[in-house]
Amino acid sequence: MSSKSVLKRQKQNIKNKLYNRYYYKTTIRFIRKLKHYLINNLNNKKKIDIKIYINHINSMLDKITHKKIIHINKASRIKSKICNIINKYIN
Repeated sequence: MSSKSVLKRQKQNIKNKLYNRYYYKTTIRFIRKLKHYLINNLNNKKKIDIKIYINHINSMLDKITHKKIIHINKASRIKSKICNIINKYIN
């Protein structure tokens, strides 16, 4: 028979896992949307305010790094990939 504190900890772990997954997946979806937009609007050469978009992605990555959902090195790699993708499609 499990104690009350063990059951409480198990419930908290499940809740935190879902919370962390939500924020991580939201950030990844946002990055995917940026890639999709850049690829589709390559022919138009429409310039959107990409700096605002990048700042938003960077702040999301910083938040999930601060909450220890992902490691700081992984966040840095993702930021680097985003910059490389943007430089590739803009130039």
